[in-house]
Amino acid sequence: MAQSVWGYDSDNGPEHWHENYPMAKGDKQSPIEINSKDVRHDNSLGPWHASYDPGAAKTILNNGRTCRVVFDDMFDRSVLRGGPLTGAYRLRQLHLHWGSSDDHGSEHVIDGVKYAAELHMVHWNPKHGNFAGALKQPDGVAVVGIFLKVGKNPKPEMKRILEEIDNIKTKGKEAPFQHFDPSILFPKSRDYWTYHGSFTTPPCEECITWILLREPIEVSSDQMAKLRTLSKSGENEPVKPLVDNWRPLQPLKGRIVRASFK
Repeated sequence: MAQSVWGYDSDNGPEHWHENYPMAKGDKQSPIEINSKDVRHDNSLGPWHASYDPGAAKTILNNGRTCRVVFDDMFDRSVLRGGPLTGAYRLRQLHLHWGSSDDHGSEHVIDGVKYAAELHMVHWNPKHGNFAGALKQPDGVAVVGIFLKVGKNPKPEMKRILEEIDNIKTKGKEAPFQHFDPSILFPKSRDYWTYHGSFTTPPCEECITWILLREPIEVSSDQMAKLRTLSKSGENEPVKPLVDNWRPLQPLKGRIVRASFK
């Protein structure tokens, strides 16, 4: 398996990642299953707050592994603070993980329940100088995870991202994506679980404070189907649908998951 071509196929998928990225076998890996009976309610966990500048959105791209929206993080224009975090973390990108059908696709699993997709909003701690520096620190990155659930009353939140899918059909395609306020993607409830974990893609650095929102947002089956029209192959190659870009569950290894709610 060449360094550059990790993916989600049988020959380069998650069970092979540790061959090139030994951290993938670490003690604080993500995603995990959250079992309500083992979660500890923590009174000291306050609410989290996001103040995002819609002007910070830059581009949307298909990198062959996910659909990603990139934000300007040169200064504190879109930040996340509060909750389990100390200080303000800058929004850098958001991306999605999804399945080949509506009954699976999320990375985290809640009491055995899998959702159709999971949205990750990746923020980093500017006290570490730059993103690369933050990746080396246990408090370097904060990711807000939002579950997407297929339902009858899809909210309009995901519409803007999905409208752009046709412009980034194949691997390597990028399109402008301006004036977007990602806070519209938050569910009504601010309740969350939090734990210390890792990126769910190589090199799987263990630098993430996860903030997983309890309440999913609703999407339609048609919207999920649209996401699955992305291709993980390039423009002049046969279409290979980009689906099942999720990492299987990782062992908890003694970590405690805390909840902001009872």
